[in-house]
Amino acid sequence: MTERVDVAVVGLGAMGSAVLHQLAKRGCAAVGIDRFRPPHDLGSSHGETRITRQAVGEGAAYVPFVSASHRIWRELETATGQRLFESCGALIMGPGTRPSSHHGKPDFARRSMAVAREFAIEHECLDAASLAARFPFLAGLTDEVGYFEPGGGYLYPERCIGAQLARAEALGARTMPDTEVLAIEPDASGVTIRTQAGTVRADRAVVAAGAWTAPLLGDPFPRLLTVRRQVLHWFALEKGAPITSTDPVFIWMHGTGDGDYFYGFPPLEGDGRLKVATEQYRVPTSADAIVREVEARESEAMFDVHLSGRIGGVSRHAVKAAACAYTVTPDQGFIIDRHPDSERVTVVSACSGHGFKHSAGIGECVAELLSTGHATADLAPFALARFRLH
Repeated sequence: MTERVDVAVVGLGAMGSAVLHQLAKRGCAAVGIDRFRPPHDLGSSHGETRITRQAVGEGAAYVPFVSASHRIWRELETATGQRLFESCGALIMGPGTRPSSHHGKPDFARRSMAVAREFAIEHECLDAASLAARFPFLAGLTDEVGYFEPGGGYLYPERCIGAQLARAEALGARTMPDTEVLAIEPDASGVTIRTQAGTVRADRAVVAAGAWTAPLLGDPFPRLLTVRRQVLHWFALEKGAPITSTDPVFIWMHGTGDGDYFYGFPPLEGDGRLKVATEQYRVPTSADAIVREVEARESEAMFDVHLSGRIGGVSRHAVKAAACAYTVTPDQGFIIDRHPDSERVTVVSACSGHGFKHSAGIGECVAELLSTGHATADLAPFALARFRLH
């Protein structure tokens, strides 16, 4: 049998769950399909916590998404009774005089300051002495500059995805978990989604499949999307460690390259662990080939290269580690655009490792676009036209 809907959403991680929720809010007949059972730990949207910040050093074009997301998370908290967003503050640090880079952008801390000024986002600018006095868990400071945003913090990604899918279903959407999509076939009158569980016929489709996007869609996406394995680490805190659950999330650029940085989270209430990670953009993989196991030497290297001498009270003992996938474009920006060969397929990928904070707002924007033909946010910076497709 063939199910008929207005919109089919392929992939129900951060972006897909948000799109499905917002479509359902608008009364759209929608179905969401995922090859696993979301929220799950096989894609890009897991690991207990994700940083959120409004002054986006990656570029001012992202600010409308994250601002809308903060509103939507609070609305979802009211609707579901769940805690989704902890606004403990966000701290971004970089060298004061030396070059640095983050997500392909130089001098990321000062870029964040500039965006905050442009959008009147509450913030403070701190020097190394002020950082040391304000945040005793920081060690080894020299000439750092810091951007502190009190309205930033962290999200609980699994809860956020689960809440949006639950609300979507309550509003009439249907989900198809544990269902692999075999083919996406657009034509002049709609899109046929062939799955192992049957066929879905939709007027339009949204593909938000993360690391599986390129294999599903084919050219030109294999040339534009690269999957990178990233590792999250949880280290035991020593007794009396100076970092507590009331401290901010932090991002610290300490070298010249995109990999010369790390980010972390305050310990959750009652938890004696510190979650930290960095990013690597050298070794590619694929959705199906990614190595899920994390070797002890990877956590040891994380501690030695990034944490040692910089974060006080952290034990060298990693009590947990996990791998996730970033799907990255050549310029580390997002893709939110129609498929170049079909106006009926909208692609929402890749999000290049900094997408979760924007996901609820992007879902609202994409649902608006599909419902009305127009989007409030400017999507031009995320169009495929910026790449050479032929």
